[in-house]
Amino acid sequence: MNDDTARKLYTLADLIHAVGRHLSVPDGLEPGPCTPVEILVMRHVLQNPGTSAREAAEAALLPSSNFSRVLRGLTEKGLLRQETDERDARGKRLYLTDRAKANFKRMQEVWSRDLSGLIEDDRQLEAVNATLRHIETRLIERRKGDASGSKGTARQTSV
Repeated sequence: MNDDTARKLYTLADLIHAVGRHLSVPDGLEPGPCTPVEILVMRHVLQNPGTSAREAAEAALLPSSNFSRVLRGLTEKGLLRQETDERDARGKRLYLTDRAKANFKRMQEVWSRDLSGLIEDDRQLEAVNATLRHIETRLIERRKGDASGSKGTARQTSV
């Protein structure tokens, strides 16, 4: 990779972080704001209701011991519920609670208001969303490859 490309990619990552820092923390979240790792796990469950605990841990790139702590914390906060897997009694299926769904709805309202009017062309907004979704998907694929040992050492996330 040449220096110009490296600089542009750094700028992209820097801008993504900067935008995130400028979004408001919504009031009224129950029981309160969550950690980034907790949000990552809940976001995966939101997008994949009934996902297995194993799949959610893999999506968050967390070792099972760290994931167990996150899962226990989210359950105790009343944000996730676990149901026994009908096909494997040892497994758990994860679902958001109504409280968690209300929190995501509140975040949608606040963040939509924060960003309202900044990109007025719907096609441009769809292109930005599609580009960021593509980047996220490719990063996940790359990290999963790293975690399986096929592309080097995975970066471990701790809670």
